[in-house]
Amino acid sequence: MLTFAATLISMIQRVRLFTENTYFTRALIVTVAAALPVLILNKLGHFDAGFTIALGAFLTYPADIPSNLWHRTRGLFSAAVIISGSTLLVNLLHPFPWAFYPLLTLLVFLLSMISVYGQRANMISFSGLLAIALGTGHIHTGTDIFMYSALLFTGSFVYMVLSLTFNYLNPHRYTELQIADCLKLTAKYMKLRGDLWDAGANREAITNKQLNLQVEINTTHDNLREILLRTRSNAGSSNRSRKMLMVFVSLMEILELALSTSFDHNKLHEIFGAHSRVLATYQTLAYNLAATLKKLGKSLEDHKVYSPKHNLTENIHALEKVINEYEQEVGKEDAAEGVWMLLNMLHYAEKQVEKIKLIERALHPETVFKELPEGRRKDLQKFLTPEDYPWRLLKDNLSFSSTIFRHSLRLTITIAIGFIAGNIFPLQNFYWILLTIVVIMRPGYGLTKQRSYQRILGTVLGGIVAFALLHFISHPVIIGTLVIVCMLLGFTFTAINYSVGATFVTMYVIFLYSLLTPDIGAVIQFRFLDTAIGAALAFVANYFFWPSWEFLNMPQYIKKAIEANRDYLQEISSYYNNKGEVTTGYRLARKNAFVALGNLMSSYQRMTQEPKSKQKQQQQVYKIAVLNHTLLSSLASVGTYIQSHKTTKASEAFNAVVNTVTKNLEQAAVLMTLEANAAEAAIQQNEELAMRFTELKNIRARELRELELEDEQEFKLRMEEAQLVIEQLVWLNSLSERILKAVRKLELNR
Repeated sequence: MLTFAATLISMIQRVRLFTENTYFTRALIVTVAAALPVLILNKLGHFDAGFTIALGAFLTYPADIPSNLWHRTRGLFSAAVIISGSTLLVNLLHPFPWAFYPLLTLLVFLLSMISVYGQRANMISFSGLLAIALGTGHIHTGTDIFMYSALLFTGSFVYMVLSLTFNYLNPHRYTELQIADCLKLTAKYMKLRGDLWDAGANREAITNKQLNLQVEINTTHDNLREILLRTRSNAGSSNRSRKMLMVFVSLMEILELALSTSFDHNKLHEIFGAHSRVLATYQTLAYNLAATLKKLGKSLEDHKVYSPKHNLTENIHALEKVINEYEQEVGKEDAAEGVWMLLNMLHYAEKQVEKIKLIERALHPETVFKELPEGRRKDLQKFLTPEDYPWRLLKDNLSFSSTIFRHSLRLTITIAIGFIAGNIFPLQNFYWILLTIVVIMRPGYGLTKQRSYQRILGTVLGGIVAFALLHFISHPVIIGTLVIVCMLLGFTFTAINYSVGATFVTMYVIFLYSLLTPDIGAVIQFRFLDTAIGAALAFVANYFFWPSWEFLNMPQYIKKAIEANRDYLQEISSYYNNKGEVTTGYRLARKNAFVALGNLMSSYQRMTQEPKSKQKQQQQVYKIAVLNHTLLSSLASVGTYIQSHKTTKASEAFNAVVNTVTKNLEQAAVLMTLEANAAEAAIQQNEELAMRFTELKNIRARELRELELEDEQEFKLRMEEAQLVIEQLVWLNSLSERILKAVRKLELNR
């Protein structure tokens, strides 16, 4: 009985979480916006008008990107104008073929090109293209043209009002769910860092998981910057949004701290092989840090007050205890190097606990945070991607070097072929071919192929299930209910699992047509055929028409990742030399390094979905991604250390080595621009660099001689700094040389 009750409670919680999901909320909005006009106007004898209004709501739905009120409203209104305007133009031009086909082709191309302005513009473009595809299958004449377009605009307006109303009723829920996701993703990342401490860990596989996870983390970070920072800049902030911002900033710092713990695990296991309890204690702490973040995310997601499961302070004390025991067992002098390593690990753990405690306090219901100073708020705006739409950006992308341009041209030609196929072959509703092309076709081959398979699978599966149900169900009310349920689930799952979403959308269409026409079998037969033709055209076009193979784009992603790491290193060097407060430039460089690495890995993932013949030097590309990840980890280690310690003055040797690393990275970046000759810039001779490292290593010897002049604590701090900085500089130089060597071996489009 208890087991049944627990299972029931768990199911209820899962259902509640599903219904609170952002995708479900948006699906609910579009379902209500579509169903209400149909139900109301059908009662009044105007079903066609209600259906057209519902169509307007459907077409506007993709453009509903979560953001602040102003940008969201402007985006939805722009979508409404483009949807109704495109439909009006299609209907007005249709009687004049000499103008219809060229102007429609131009309109498709221009709508595709506005995707250069970002995600919101991309979805508005998608809505407009869907409207054109549907408009070609619903041609009107006379005053009906204007009435039809007006009804579509009405549907868009109804959706916009409902969407903004839902947002007003629960304005913080989207942010809370995004923060909860960010907490869980960061916890997963930290769990992977903890896995590295296993003696027999497959570190290559763990690193691969970390790199893939970085892509997801970057996406969530971008969403949170948009909703937290841009909303604040336009409408001020509430205590709730200030708390969410504090959590987000803390998570960014936790991620940097996690990345910065780049230890040589093999060396540590070698040193502490006979004292395994030391590393086991640290690993337990690392796992508990991850578990605490995961539980914080779960409590926020469930609307529950957080209650800690792990005592992180006790874990810190346990680590301190085993460090002291190790020093006593081995002897102070023999244990010196090991103790410095362990103290460094302890320090990072203490910083992580400090950040997690801040998150715990921020998520407590009674906590109140003051508004940030005006200067700090302005600094935060620099982390946002500007939302301006200069004509120059569109103009600069009108060339074959632009992925968007090639995709727009490819899409336009494929839609034109779809038109021709629809006119040649006896197809009932050929505009379904156009709809399939618009929905499936993506700039990359891999995603288009995946969408094609998923769409066909969903269509076939949905058809089988729907016809099986219709064999037993004939009552209009039950079928109408199924239409609404499948519509709701279809729109929800389209963004989560496209195959499942396509299945429910197909079921919804079949149920709807079963209410509208007695010959449902013939209608669906043509829908299957049109879907297959559209998917085949999209698939073939992406392979043969100016394909955007990922290896062609890879050099720019590698170059940007290398340059971002170089900029991060320069900011760290500047901070080490000048001390003071951490600058906005430092934080921006850190953010850009994380984003660039995530973009590189995302590009690599797309490459793995392409034909084997197009996966040029896949292993070498992955090697470069791993090297950049390792370099970023080492940079974060130095940056975190100098932020949290009172460091000595940076020596000339430090700056000389930094300059050498910088030049190595610059040379590698230039090589990726295919200007190999320009990359042969002079660098310091190996002999001179060896002298610089010798000078750095002499820091320890000098401090040993000065032992009697300094107290023990000060001596330990200086020794810790000397060891970490020297080791990281040697490692940074080695990594930069390996990156340069790896880039020289890379031949993608050279």
